[in-house]
Amino acid sequence: MKPSIDSTAPAASADPEMTARQQALSDIEASISLSKERADALKKEIADMQGDRNKQNAALIAAAERVKRAETDIAALEDKLGDLIVQELEVRGRLDGADNNISNVLAALERISRNPPPALIVNPSDALGSARSAILISAILPELQAKADAVMADLRHLGEIKAEALKQQEQLEANLQVLEEEQLRITSLIAARKENENRATTALAAEEAEAQALADKATSLKQLIDELQKRAAAVSTAAQATAAANAGGAAPTLDKDTVKLALANTNRSEPAVPFAQAKGFLTMPSSGVTVIDYGAGDGFGGISRGLSIVTRAEAQVVAPADGWVLFAGNYLNYGQIVILNAGQDYTLLLAGLAKVDVQLGQFVMMGEPVGTMGSQTIGRTVATSAGVSRPTLYIEMRKNNEPVDPTGWWAPAAVPTQSG
Repeated sequence: MKPSIDSTAPAASADPEMTARQQALSDIEASISLSKERADALKKEIADMQGDRNKQNAALIAAAERVKRAETDIAALEDKLGDLIVQELEVRGRLDGADNNISNVLAALERISRNPPPALIVNPSDALGSARSAILISAILPELQAKADAVMADLRHLGEIKAEALKQQEQLEANLQVLEEEQLRITSLIAARKENENRATTALAAEEAEAQALADKATSLKQLIDELQKRAAAVSTAAQATAAANAGGAAPTLDKDTVKLALANTNRSEPAVPFAQAKGFLTMPSSGVTVIDYGAGDGFGGISRGLSIVTRAEAQVVAPADGWVLFAGNYLNYGQIVILNAGQDYTLLLAGLAKVDVQLGQFVMMGEPVGTMGSQTIGRTVATSAGVSRPTLYIEMRKNNEPVDPTGWWAPAAVPTQSG
C-alpha cells in the first residue's frame, strides 16, 4: 500500500513547493530562446489537458523520452564537433608545414629564374651547367607538383570539415531548441498536475518530515531502506500478480508483446506488470556514459553495488520502472535521492540529483521525470575520472534490500537520431 494520506482534506492555501515550481517555470520561460508564439502554444496545449490526468501522464512521459533522446543526440553532436575541431587543427598544421617547404622551393626557383643557365644553342661551352640545371629542375618539379597536390587536397578537406562543422552546429542548435521546448513542457506539466492534486498538504508534510527523520538517523542505505519498508506495507505489483497471490499461485508469465502493451497504458495507478517480468524493459534513468559498472571498484577501495553514469549538466532523470516513492530528499553525501518501491521486494535507488520533482507516496510510471541533475557531482558518491566537474548519477537495484546486478534489466539503448 502507499503511505496513507488523506486525499479528501483541503489543500493548504499557501504551498511553498508549488510556489517554487511556479518560480522554476518562470525562470525557464525567461531563459529559453523559444518564440513567444511557440511558448504560448505550449501553454495552451497543457491548459487543454487541465484535469485530464491520463493525458498529462502520457504527455509527461512522451516529453521525457524526447528530452532523453535530445540529450543523447546533443552529446553525440558535441563529440562529433570535437572530432571535427581536432581534424581541422591537424589539417591546418600540415598546411602550415607545407607553407615553409613550398616557400623554400619557390625561392630556389626564383633564384634560377633571375640567373637562368645559358641555352645550349647559344653557348655550347656551358652544356654541363645547363644539363645540371635541367636535372635539378626535373627533380624539383615532380616533388613540387606532389606537394601542391597535397596542399590542394588538404584545402579541399579543410573546406569539407568547415561545411560539416557548420551542418553539425546547425543540428546542435536545433536539438538544443527541442530540449528547451521539452523542458518547458515538462515543467509546465508538473506544475499543472500539482495544481490538480487534492492531497492534504499538512498530512503530506508530516509524512515527509517523518521520512526525513528516518534518513537523518540511518547510517547506511541498507538501514534507510529497511526503516522505510517497515513504514510501508508490501506493494502489490499488478492486477495479475495480486490475483495470483490471492489464489496462492505464482504470477503468470507474460510474453514480450503483453508486457509492451501493459507498459503503454498511461492510465494506471500501479505497476503495469510484476517487476520480475519487466526484466529487459527498464528504461535507463538518464542519458550519459557509464563510468563504473556493478561489481567494479568504487574508487574508495570497495566494490560498487550499482551503476555510476556521468550525465550532461542539469540532465533529466526519469523513473527506471513503475513504483511508489518510498523516499525523496537529501541523504548523507548522496545529494538528493529517490527510492522507489517497485513491488515484489524490489527497490530502486537514484542518487546524486540536484532536484527532485516527486513526493513521498506518489506512484510514478516508467519514464516519468523524477528530478534533474546539477552542474557537477554532488557529494562524493563515486570516484570517477571526471572528478567533481561532471554530474554523476548513481543507480542501485535491490531485492529484499540486497544489491542486485542490473545487467540485462535495461531496454536496448536508443540510437542517436542525427544524420551525418
